[in-house]
Amino acid sequence: MQSMRSEGREPNLKRYFVYLLASRPYGTLYVGVTSDLADRTWQHKSDLIDGFTKKYGVHLLVWFEEWSDIGDAIDREKQIKGLESRVEDQADRKAESHLEGPV
Repeated sequence: MQSMRSEGREPNLKRYFVYLLASRPYGTLYVGVTSDLADRTWQHKSDLIDGFTKKYGVHLLVWFEEWSDIGDAIDREKQIKGLESRVEDQADRKAESHLEGPV
């Protein structure tokens, strides 16, 4: 008998997750990849991992996707990080243009 958790899945299929953590609504974001989403988010919440998420208090899981191939998951993580960088660049340019004002 299959458990509810594995129902509809092939047995022994490896799963990978691309996930997004936030410090608060509209706060700092972190994108990562893991094969154990529950354990990894617990590690972040417990500040067991030195680095970005501990330094900036990024602990709230706000989104995730499941993948069966680690390469695809890493590609998706990079895609999201690229989108995040472009949004930050646009926000910086907009803020700079407001600071410069009319000449």
